[in-house]
Amino acid sequence: MIYRSLGQTDIQVSALALGSMTWGEQNTESDAFAQIQHAQAAGINFIDTAEMYPVPPKAETYGATERIIGNYFKRFGGRSDWIVASKAAPPGNGMRYIRGGNNHFDRANLNAAVDSSLQRLQTDYIDLYQLHWPDRSTNYFGQMGYQHDANAQQTPIEETLEALTELVQSGKIRHIGLSNETPWGVHRFLQLAQSQGWSRVVSIQNPYNLLNRSFEVGLAEMAIREQMGLLAYSPMSFGLLSGKYEHGAWPAKGRLTLFERFQRYNNPQARSAASAYIQLAQQHGIDPGQMALAFVTAQPFVTSNIIGATNLEQLSSNLASIHLSLSADLLAAIEQIHHQQPNPAP
Repeated sequence: MIYRSLGQTDIQVSALALGSMTWGEQNTESDAFAQIQHAQAAGINFIDTAEMYPVPPKAETYGATERIIGNYFKRFGGRSDWIVASKAAPPGNGMRYIRGGNNHFDRANLNAAVDSSLQRLQTDYIDLYQLHWPDRSTNYFGQMGYQHDANAQQTPIEETLEALTELVQSGKIRHIGLSNETPWGVHRFLQLAQSQGWSRVVSIQNPYNLLNRSFEVGLAEMAIREQMGLLAYSPMSFGLLSGKYEHGAWPAKGRLTLFERFQRYNNPQARSAASAYIQLAQQHGIDPGQMALAFVTAQPFVTSNIIGATNLEQLSSNLASIHLSLSADLLAAIEQIHHQQPNPAP
């Protein structure tokens, strides 16, 4: 396994992180336990979750993934062997069951969110606490183009960062990160940390894959120059880049098959580009999914690549991508496809 610094901290995280958003929905607790042990045996020390997991989010499963992780630590111990990352959910997506739906990133809500996550995780600290998406009107989750809403209700970033700094000082969280953030948002958090002496963000968790390289515009330079690397999610575009949906296939347990809401990567342009990448991998004798993952992991602005799986066979294949080095010729061919169809699923 390869290990990299988490921002400007002394924490070393594995270049592959274990994603958990299927636990409690597509995976049982015993499935999750097996995945954790399998990933740890391969050298992974970084696990990512969120209070709203599993997905798709529902009131009846809210918090189930964190509870599963907490039950793992209670049964097997080893909490100190893991860098645990979780996320606070802001308003939106119809989740009125989370603190009444008024769960802005203000001091009261952040304190309540952290305390609840700590209880579910059965730990007294969270290594990396992230804001799941911005508490303001902006473009994320594939929305193209910024539409300003001067009347939108939002918590000032000043209050959010000050509250998070207090949580760091209390010892409940060690470091803070952003997710689904824009260049302006990153800049504002960094600016306030410097001017006010508040805690500095150490990472940003945004989508990044062969079908969505929008992070490279604006945020990649920010990640490198400010030493707050990307934690890349959806590196295989919900499994589309694995090849399992090729030729009209709809595997029964595939996420795109099971959940209609996951359409971000399921459009004609994305499917066409995915087919080109899959064919390229096959021409080079490489597993398409492993090629997709290796491309993400190799980027200089990536701290860790968040891999997910619903069974151990998938997880083993994803883990093996850490040993794959893409040749210059293959990378050039990837760029050619990208230029022909850039970001078909932003």
